[in-house]
Amino acid sequence: MSLLSQMVLIEQHGLRVDLDRLATILETTPANLRRKVSDGTLDIPTYMDGGKRWADTRDVAAYFDSRRAGANLQASNLRIA
Repeated sequence: MSLLSQMVLIEQHGLRVDLDRLATILETTPANLRRKVSDGTLDIPTYMDGGKRWADTRDVAAYFDSRRAGANLQASNLRIA
């Protein structure tokens, strides 16, 4: 996981984000995230605290880093083929 990704997200959003803020970061709707949490298809771990669902910013950074790595791998495979 990239330390730079973590630092940027923590600087902008704090150590943890609720689903509304996570939706903004991921450019989707809170309802879509709630559906994914309910379905078990959200690729970012979340937890309940104080009646709200939260995600750790480090996990959000790891998600972005994994998506970037996947995109780079896909681009590499296209160049080889």
